Amino acid sequence: MDKMLTTREVAEFLGVHEKMIYSMITEKGLPASKVSGKWLFPLKLVEQWVLSKTVNLPAASRASAQVREDVLVVAGSNDLLLGRVLALFMAENPGLLAAFANLGSLDGIRALGRGQCQVAASHLAQDNGEEFNFAFCREELDVLPAVVNLSRREQGILLPSGNPQRIGSVTDLARQKLSVVNRAAGTGTRLLFERELARAGCNPASLPGWDRVVRRHLDAGLAVLSGQAQAAPGIRAVAGLLGLDFLPVAWERFDLLIPRDRYFDKPVQLLLNLLHEDRCKALAADLQGYDLSLTGKTVFPKE
Repeated sequence: MDKMLTTREVAEFLGVHEKMIYSMITEKGLPASKVSGKWLFPLKLVEQWVLSKTVNLPAASRASAQVREDVLVVAGSNDLLLGRVLALFMAENPGLLAAFANLGSLDGIRALGRGQCQVAASHLAQDNGEEFNFAFCREELDVLPAVVNLSRREQGILLPSGNPQRIGSVTDLARQKLSVVNRAAGTGTRLLFERELARAGCNPASLPGWDRVVRRHLDAGLAVLSGQAQAAPGIRAVAGLLGLDFLPVAWERFDLLIPRDRYFDKPVQLLLNLLHEDRCKALAADLQGYDLSLTGKTVFPKE
């Protein structure tokens, strides 16, 4: 384990009065853990926190400083669990605002690069299908962000209850040319859908309804439920909530991406701490297709 500092030691390290440390925990996001009623401070995280407060930052870092410190801005991929987590964040932290911009994974990363948010939500699968988000971050950002997992979740195809067309694979979907609704370009769900159709030898644009785009997983499910479409890419949780059939395609890692210079901002730390709470994990109790075994764990840099 990394070296832990006491309150007196961290005060000496920072060159401040010991009494100031307590306000720095609550007001400045100084990383700390309370063990048996006593505060302890991981030296490594304290050092990172100090570096995050550096002035005269490069242009990319200056852009991220535009975000207000009493507002948590999350941009990127739509997710049912994330919506519930942000609602809990608001309930637990009166006076702080949590705002979500439903841009899709890729545009969420781009918003992060422009300094328009503190957190990007992304689940972009790389070509090997085993790793997520890093290749896209390298293309769009000057420096890789910290990556904290929200969940693993199951992606697939939403189908009418009873699966009347007897769809057993993406190949069947392509062969029968069922009408679909789609997700926006740059979303992780659409990229996965396009990849699976290409593997099945199908030109995605040949599917009826390919250009009909919805912004949320729930809207895709409602289109299938109402008969406006015979299939749609989406997550198992929506199928469970709406009573739809579901053709599984892949499990994915849904991550929160955070610039290094925003990592210790108070609202970001409150969000990350919340991910470890049982009341947060209980939010997925009625949602199918979620795996919370990695929730709150730092994927990069490795702990």
